[in-house]
Amino acid sequence: YVFDVVRAQVPKLNLDQVFEQKEDIAVAVKDELLNVMGEFGFDILKTLLTDINPDVKVKRAMNEINAAQRQRIAATDRAEAEKILIVKAAEADAESKYLAGTGIARQRKAIVEGLQESVSHFADCVEGTSAKDVMDLILVTQYFDTLKDLGNNSESNTVFIPHSPGAVADVANQIRSGFMKGNTN
Repeated sequence: YVFDVVRAQVPKLNLDQVFEQKEDIAVAVKDELLNVMGEFGFDILKTLLTDINPDVKVKRAMNEINAAQRQRIAATDRAEAEKILIVKAAEADAESKYLAGTGIARQRKAIVEGLQESVSHFADCVEGTSAKDVMDLILVTQYFDTLKDLGNNSESNTVFIPHSPGAVADVANQIRSGFMKGNTN
């Protein structure tokens, strides 16, 4: 009787459902046994379905399916973790660039304020000089400081064109022109 009930119930289900619905199959077996055995004075209280034992090939296939599902989940988790690392690295890079830009802006502001103070002080102390004369002097000084730094570095591959002291005035005019254009915009 038990085998008949099991054979009647199991073909209606796929293998995963058989494992999930063990209790339903056990209830169907109990009901059938109660009907048949009740005539002989037996009272069936409960039936236990303790083991479902499919063919070895089926077990192997089920294990492979479970392993593949777990590997898929693990791959998704790994990809999500990599995504988080990339996003966090990009956020850190953006924050770093923001802070570097803020620092450069503050540095340039301090340089401009220092230059304003120096130009005003120099023009006050040396009669007959204008702010233009002072800026030309500062540009020439910075030009020679740059040449000195490049000369001290044996691995330098920087080329200045044109290279003559008279060209400094031309460079100064170009820089001043750029500042003036920037101020009018």
